[in-house]
Order: sequence, then C-alpha cells, then structure tokens
Amino acid sequence: MAQTTHPPGTGGHAAPGGEGASRRDFLYLATGAVGAIGVASAVWPFIDSMNPAADTLALASIDVDLAPVQEGQAITVTWRGKPVFVRHRTAKEIEEARTVNLGELRDPAADDARVKKPEWLIVVGICTHLGCVPLGQKPTDPRGDYDGWFCPCHGSHYDTAGRIRKGPAPANLVVPQYAFTSDTAVRLG
Repeated sequence: MAQTTHPPGTGGHAAPGGEGASRRDFLYLATGAVGAIGVASAVWPFIDSMNPAADTLALASIDVDLAPVQEGQAITVTWRGKPVFVRHRTAKEIEEARTVNLGELRDPAADDARVKKPEWLIVVGICTHLGCVPLGQKPTDPRGDYDGWFCPCHGSHYDTAGRIRKGPAPANLVVPQYAFTSDTAVRLG
C-alpha cells in the first residue's frame, strides 16, 4: 500500500486555507478578546477613581431645619465643604437691605433678587476677595459698617443682604442654590 505524505506545516491537511487557518483565526480572536478584557480591567480602577467620592455626593444637597433659629439669629452649616450663613433677618435688617440705592453698589443686586423669603438670607460665607470667612454670625462678632458681615483680613464690609459695600472684595457673597421644603426647612443644593 502506498503511503501519502503531507506538506510540512499543514497539520495533515492538504488545503492551506482549510481547518488549520480557521483554528489560527480563532486563536487570534481569543487572544485579542482576553487582552482587551485584561486592559479594561486594569484601566477601570483609574477611570472609577475620577468619580466624586461617596461623602461628596452625600453632601451634594443637605436639609437645614430652620425652626430653632429665632429672629435676629444666624447659623452656619457646612455644604460641599463651605460655610453657608443662614440668617433670620429682623424687620429692621430687611428694611435696611431694601432701601439701599443700587447705583451706589459695586455689585448691584436688589434684596428681593437675593432672597426667596425676605426673613431668610442664605449666602456662602466666603469673602469674595481672598476666600476668608467673614465675621458676623455670632452676636458678639463685629458686623462692619452695614450691620451684615465684616472680613477682618482686608476690611471688606457686607450689608444685611450680603452685598459688598466697602473694602476690596469685588462681588457680593454668593447665594447658593436652595429651595424651601416647608415653612421651617430649606434644602441646599
């Protein structure tokens, strides 16, 4: 009986594009898929680390109970790592804020554009000059020439609406995004 010999490298198959080629294609595809999965699993922790931390997301919005804050008092809450001043303004403070000639202000803003309820003023407690925290939250703190807040670092004076009135600060205290959820509660953020 005659023996048949096959060309070397064909794996016993005579056709060069037959079963050997399909096995080689499968190995290339499988190796590529495993490599892609490996790269994705190595890169994912770096991509995921760019997401905000859980504690930051938790502070994206906070609820503040206003019930214990009496007229004339102020509280400071921390929101997104910043102090937020919440002041229950008196009728006198509201009147002072409303009667200001807007033409005299460096950063003109009407009082009613800065508050949602006249008796509650809510501002981020960071001086717009160099980022200091102004005084005026405690009853014993100096409140400046306009009965609002005073930044002792460089002498910025803010009025009862948080508007810059005197000193180097270029802008008013920032009003954060907020909404009243009831008569005695507000949500920041």
